Amino acid sequence: MTAAARAAPGSAPQRSGVPDRPIRVATVVTRLEGGAGVLALRGAQVIGRESFQPTIVTGSGDGLLAEAAESGIEVVLEPALRAPIALRTDLLALRRLDLLFRQRAFQVVHTHCAKAGTVGRMAARRAGVPWIVHTFHGFPFHQFQSAPRRNAYVSIERHLGRFTDLALCVGSGVAAEAVARELIAPDRVRTIGVIVGGPERIRASMAARDPVARRRARAALGLPVTATVVGAVGRLTYQKAPEDFVDAIAELGRPDVIGIWIGGGDLAERVARRASGGGARQPARIMLAGERTDILDVLPALDVFVLPSRYEGLPTAIVEAMICGVPVVATSVNAVPDLVLPGSTGLLVPPRRPRLLASAIRSLLDSPEAAARMAETAHARVADRYGQQDLRDALVAAYVCAASADAVRENVPA
Repeated sequence: MTAAARAAPGSAPQRSGVPDRPIRVATVVTRLEGGAGVLALRGAQVIGRESFQPTIVTGSGDGLLAEAAESGIEVVLEPALRAPIALRTDLLALRRLDLLFRQRAFQVVHTHCAKAGTVGRMAARRAGVPWIVHTFHGFPFHQFQSAPRRNAYVSIERHLGRFTDLALCVGSGVAAEAVARELIAPDRVRTIGVIVGGPERIRASMAARDPVARRRARAALGLPVTATVVGAVGRLTYQKAPEDFVDAIAELGRPDVIGIWIGGGDLAERVARRASGGGARQPARIMLAGERTDILDVLPALDVFVLPSRYEGLPTAIVEAMICGVPVVATSVNAVPDLVLPGSTGLLVPPRRPRLLASAIRSLLDSPEAAARMAETAHARVADRYGQQDLRDALVAAYVCAASADAVRENVPA
């Protein structure tokens, strides 16, 4: 039973706006990195500190840990919270999070992604946390898994959905699938977006059309000024299908094209071998740029942005590319069609089809006027969206219900 259902008729109503006293929020994410980590951190940063006391609980992180500290946000590291399924460490994480939630008396536990979403929500329920929120950035199940495994993941999410008070879905495609698969009651589903903010957003607006910004971006990446550059941004993981990006660049058969992948990950060595001809149809001219924190500054280096993922939520990198004015090719998965409207704001291809991916890339490279028109339409579509205020409004609306739920819990006789 959800906290909303536990609120007895006749209990004191919650005044609109901000709560009377700061709400203690635990934001739980497996890794404070990538799109999910950025959204989790930005959420903790944008909610008003006079109304909320955010604490980030994570198993690991990169530069975002330092940014959180600089923002004055408390971070609790829990090493047992790891992405791979491992019963022993998962149970340890469950026990430690249960204890943490009890000791700190959090009023809201807000989890992100599959592992933190499973362990964090179970611990929150055991600890009696009055309000549980989960963000679906995507799903742990997808079409490339075996049916038994996929069905098991769906069953787990349905069980967790029974005691999840709100599901924040990143993108309408993700929200629609959550409802269609009955992961949670429809009235507890909300759609949110990603966040791209700060002064760098203004500087990056349509920067791909600025020759100075373009040269500066290529110099930062070590790219020739005159090359044709096709790039991707994301972690080198199974989800992102970097091998399909390599194969698509090879399939182009154009020696003037350089493919660049911005982001690190477990598959870096394997991707490098594939680019050199080990496993690909033919060698491809690929640069692996590694992790960078200046994505909006270097995206103007690209002639075409590519997202080859097997599955996704609503990718921040696509929004960033559109802000910069870079034409986009992406796979038609999950919430990606929220952003990429075929022939209008970019081109879509099925996942795991590198030849079709190459064909779409070639189409944009060979038709620069059409590519520019799509980039302009895409920019206009995202220009006033996915900012800090949008995320703040969504989170405040999700969290203020916790004050009423907590008051009901405190007034229930022992």
